[in-house]
Amino acid sequence: MIRIEDRDSPFGVVTIFRRRLTGGLLYDQLGCAQSETDRDGVSLASYVHALYGLLLQSPARSVLMIGCGGGTLGTMLARAGFQVTIVDVNPDAFVLARQYFGLPEKVVCRIADGSDYLKQAVESFDVIVLDAYHGDRIPKQFLSHEFLCNVRARLAPNGAFFANLHVEDDNDRRADAMAQSMFAIWNDVRVLDSPSWFNRNAILMAGCVKSLAPPTLQVCPSVYSDQIVFELASMRFLP
Repeated sequence: MIRIEDRDSPFGVVTIFRRRLTGGLLYDQLGCAQSETDRDGVSLASYVHALYGLLLQSPARSVLMIGCGGGTLGTMLARAGFQVTIVDVNPDAFVLARQYFGLPEKVVCRIADGSDYLKQAVESFDVIVLDAYHGDRIPKQFLSHEFLCNVRARLAPNGAFFANLHVEDDNDRRADAMAQSMFAIWNDVRVLDSPSWFNRNAILMAGCVKSLAPPTLQVCPSVYSDQIVFELASMRFLP
């Protein structure tokens, strides 16, 4: 890989790499890959395609994303006609997302802690997506009962909440714990996961999510599409 830029942000060094063979880009922060795309800006992360496929099934138009990284899901949603707002505490994330990953100008970018933003927000959103990490962990404020209550308050009627959660293995109970917290607020909570996989992404969802089907690949990247199709097929809704 070719190192394109090192940016010393307030939240750790962000490094942008370009792959020699494919021309794809990688957003690395604190040694963790936060975003990766092909040469056309299409994500190479299966969980991003899973979220995208789930949102396409809904009538949602307005989406609030908490967490930016390379902004790949926001870019894909904006290209599909969604009205996207992204909140991130790190201003450098927006600069890099626009400069390297093609984040459209029409995507609204807000520099703030996502938890604080929801406390002060007055507008409602059809969908709220949580994909915020510091290293490989979700900051603790996003796991609190107060945060989930504020998410519910800012959702439009028939809105839905989605959260990307990193799971180490089947003994990792973080997804179960967060699902239980969500059950205290929403009647309908679902978990999309790939049991038996190591270092995987589980997607937790609540609100108007009962009718959602397992997602399939909707936008094919120029590389690794077969792998993404395989990984999406391994995901299923847990009882």
